[in-house]
Amino acid sequence: MGWAIWVPVLLAAVWAAHWGAEHLSNPLKKLRKQWGFSVAAGGSFIGLAAAAPEIGINTVSAMRGVADIGLGVMLGSNIIAIPLMVIVAYIATRSRDVGGEKGHEQHLREHLLAVDRSAVTVQAIPYLVILLIVAILTLPVPGRGLQPIDGWIMLLVYLAYLAQALLRGREKGKKVQWKRREVGLAAAGIGALVVGAFFTVLATENIVRGLGLSPVVGGLFITAPIAALPEVFATWSVAKSGQITSAVTSVIGDHAVTMTVAFLPLALVTLPIQDLQLYKVNLVFVALVPLLYAVFIHFGGSQHGFRQWQVVALVAVGLLWIATVVFWVRPA
Repeated sequence: MGWAIWVPVLLAAVWAAHWGAEHLSNPLKKLRKQWGFSVAAGGSFIGLAAAAPEIGINTVSAMRGVADIGLGVMLGSNIIAIPLMVIVAYIATRSRDVGGEKGHEQHLREHLLAVDRSAVTVQAIPYLVILLIVAILTLPVPGRGLQPIDGWIMLLVYLAYLAQALLRGREKGKKVQWKRREVGLAAAGIGALVVGAFFTVLATENIVRGLGLSPVVGGLFITAPIAALPEVFATWSVAKSGQITSAVTSVIGDHAVTMTVAFLPLALVTLPIQDLQLYKVNLVFVALVPLLYAVFIHFGGSQHGFRQWQVVALVAVGLLWIATVVFWVRPA
């Protein structure tokens, strides 16, 4: 039971990493307004801060020789986060005290979580293209796995994704005020990210060793769900404030960073795919969830967003992923 003492360490480390990311996101939000980026496109920009914990975890896991932990976190977080954030936003907006969204009373009557359609074209479709590139780079037999060249390619892919997202619907920028305190907190946030990422990986190492699990399984089912918890609270808060599109779309921007920028540290240490079936199954679900996300928003009805049954369907896909991995793939 020695591994149990590392559970609170993992929780504290993940909290510290997300505290750091949160204090980086505020300056990025101000930059979005200052430079005139749209709300939907801003999700791609702010995703840099939201995905910072995953970038840090992948970097530390690569440096410590346990890159499989980073791979598990990268895949697991990209599967569970969309269903989790959508259902949290849906529940958070089921009351009449939610402000900021036009026609919210109608949305309540129709059991609709209204989302701007631009979330599909600006974020979801480009993200699916990113996943296709990941599959092309990592699945073919010659060089199967993550190679340094793959990492640099994915970094260039992210820059292209960011550029197309930010340049769409750009408006005149607004004047914002910068305070010394928030700049100081952003600097402290970077330090918290580094420390949090290090102890997240260290705690996961000890937990999976104590439980006799493989590092990739530890990343998938232990670290990834815990790492998603702070985002759950953030989504609830943003959705309750009436910023529903921002609450539901920022997760895609986060994922785009995770599968590109956070891809680089693992690729630089050359990570072979040890369990090909496990990797393929996870990659299928990584693509299936955002595909359903895009289809549901675009074809949900006369108004774009998620109907009640579509929210349930996304959650069901997440549960199906767990059942498939546990009962069919059965990783060590």
